[in-house]
Amino acid sequence: MTGRTNLDRLDRLILNTIQDGFPIDPRPYRVLAERLNAEEGLELTENEIQSRVTDMKRRGFIRRLGAIFNAGPLGYRSTLCAARVPADKLERFSQLVNQAPEVTHNYLRSDDLNVWFTFTADQPRELTNFLRILKTESGVEEVYVLESEKLFKIKVDFKFSG
Repeated sequence: MTGRTNLDRLDRLILNTIQDGFPIDPRPYRVLAERLNAEEGLELTENEIQSRVTDMKRRGFIRRLGAIFNAGPLGYRSTLCAARVPADKLERFSQLVNQAPEVTHNYLRSDDLNVWFTFTADQPRELTNFLRILKTESGVEEVYVLESEKLFKIKVDFKFSG
């Protein structure tokens, strides 16, 4: 799989499956293999699934694989941020955002405010510190903090075809 830059049919099936419900099991990749084998008529092994997921993470198709909890009751606050990032600074800006463990979502949009991300922390100063470093190291000054007035929870899956 080394050197592949695109997703093949099996990669797309795996992404669709793990978005819909990553198994909470001591051997989640075995459960995923069994599910895909039953639904798609395949003969995958636990190791094949784990290897492909690891490879997609390495290639940047998967940034994070983990649970997202309801932050408020746990004493955390999730904050939506939007930024106006020039094309020549986009790669560095995205790299800095993506490496922050507090960032749960990061999206590129074809709009004036073209990068949106969610930052979750238990102390407001963590976001303040992160934004200070982000602006300094990326050279991007226009990063807006959008405090929520009302919480809406939606489930979004990106369906991969092909």
